[in-house]
Amino acid sequence: MSRCCGPAYSGNSTANRNCRRNTPSETGNGTRTKRKGVRGVTDGERTGYGVISVRDYRKKTEAVFRGLGFSPEESRIITGVLLAADLFGVESHGISRIMKYVRLVREGSVNRKAEALILKETPVSALLDAQSAMGQLVSERAMGLAIEKARKAGIGMVQVRHSNHFGIAGYYALKAAEQGLIGVAMTNTQAIMVPTFSAEALLGSNPIAVAFPAGEVPFLFDAAATVVTRGKLELYDKLGKELPSDWAVSHTGTVSRDPGEVLRDIREKRGGGILPAGGAGEEMAGYKGYGFGMICELMTGVLSGGTTAYHKQEKGDTSHAFYAVSPELFGDAGEIRRAAQRLMDEIHAARPAEGQKQIFIAGEKEFRRRAERTENGIPLSLKVLKELDSLLAETAGKEQL
Repeated sequence: MSRCCGPAYSGNSTANRNCRRNTPSETGNGTRTKRKGVRGVTDGERTGYGVISVRDYRKKTEAVFRGLGFSPEESRIITGVLLAADLFGVESHGISRIMKYVRLVREGSVNRKAEALILKETPVSALLDAQSAMGQLVSERAMGLAIEKARKAGIGMVQVRHSNHFGIAGYYALKAAEQGLIGVAMTNTQAIMVPTFSAEALLGSNPIAVAFPAGEVPFLFDAAATVVTRGKLELYDKLGKELPSDWAVSHTGTVSRDPGEVLRDIREKRGGGILPAGGAGEEMAGYKGYGFGMICELMTGVLSGGTTAYHKQEKGDTSHAFYAVSPELFGDAGEIRRAAQRLMDEIHAARPAEGQKQIFIAGEKEFRRRAERTENGIPLSLKVLKELDSLLAETAGKEQL
């Protein structure tokens, strides 16, 4: 869980409100934050963070994308994906990426006028060429198409090639689960993973997300095949933080705690990169993360006829996969949903390990965090909030019709 004001940044709204009220708003040097719509928050790890309301987040971010030439609806969709990440606490895939998105649009790596083409279609499948469109836009359409097919035929499988970064995979898988369907979403990325026993980055972080409808909240698993994503390294680099010692290796094959060094090695293909989930070698089962990375690469870059990780450039070389499955293919949807909830209840009822209070199901912490942040605001780095305000001023009044 993210942390705020000492105790866990939990769903206890009263505690968090009191915590913010009694803690000075700081910018890291003891001065109060004056930025409009942003309240300061600080404690241990959160020093140098401010809190922005969901309303202001949407208003500012949508305005930036409109200023880049996207329509109001397109801006709403893109912002919604970024907001979902920050509400869940996946800071590396939220508004912290906005500077990179702006750069990609301005240099033409993202074609804001692109219309994805359906290259092949059957009642249960489709292949889309995104033509370098913004990843969030083509992905919203692709998962929508998969859901539509699943409603009619029981299953929908949509592959996308020549796209761009699409945000968090869980956003799309969850769209299916919210309609009573099983959702799967995955994407390849530029090569950042050093496979087991390799000295070179050959696979991406390649996240896979699965959402399964249950009772109050669905099961939602969303994880990269690497220890962390490239976005996490970029965030650490932006904040001037050192990496933990078990995240990455440099081109020399030795542990690197310098995010800038690792990112340069990745960009220049000099060797080194981020370790697979599980870590280096076989002792900690790093080959499992490596294997998941391969599965994702096969199901995205290879199956779509797109580009695989090592050969990807920044412009429109990303491939995605979106699947939606109706539980009714296998039985009564309501009973399957209840069975899923029973399984989750059994896990919740298990005796916690020493020192632990609760056993969580994948997605639960994120849903709690989303509810708390929706009510009380989203904590973000003051540096990121400053970038957002700077872009807002820069793009103001530049909407293109």
